[in-house]
Amino acid sequence: MSAPIHPPVSSAAGLLGGRRILHAQPRQPMDWVALVRQGLPAASVDSLVRSTHLTQSQLAQALAIPERTLVRRKREGALSPDESAKVVRLARVVERAEGVFESTEVALNWLQAANAALGGVSPLSLLDTEIGAESVLDTLGRIEHGVFA
Repeated sequence: MSAPIHPPVSSAAGLLGGRRILHAQPRQPMDWVALVRQGLPAASVDSLVRSTHLTQSQLAQALAIPERTLVRRKREGALSPDESAKVVRLARVVERAEGVFESTEVALNWLQAANAALGGVSPLSLLDTEIGAESVLDTLGRIEHGVFA
C-alpha cells in the first residue's frame, strides 16, 4: 500500500492522547479493534477536546453522547465500546481532514462549517452515525481529488 499523498498533520491516536493515554500505539484500523472493545480511557475525551479546540458540549453533541454521560465516564475511567467507537470515528475523520487540508486549523473550520455537498449541514454534525461519517470521508476524498460537486 502506498503512502498517502498528504500525510496527516495529527494521527487519530495522537488526537486521543497517544501511548501516554491509550497505552497502545494503533497504526492500522485493526489495531483499534481491541482498544474499542475494551473501552478507551476516559482521558482520551479530554485529549480530543484539547486537540480539536471543541468544547466538551460540542464534542458530546457531535458524538450523540450526553454530556452528563461523558462526565460520568471520566469518574469511571473508561468509555463503553460503543462510545469508544464514536470517539475513534471522530478522531479518524479529523485526522483525514487534516491530511486533506494540510492544516489543523483549516480542517477544524471545515468540519464546523455548513457544507452544501452534505445537504447544508456541518460535517461535524454527521459524525454521530457511520453513514454520516462515510459521507464526510467521501466528501473529503472528492476535495482531495479536485471534485467539489
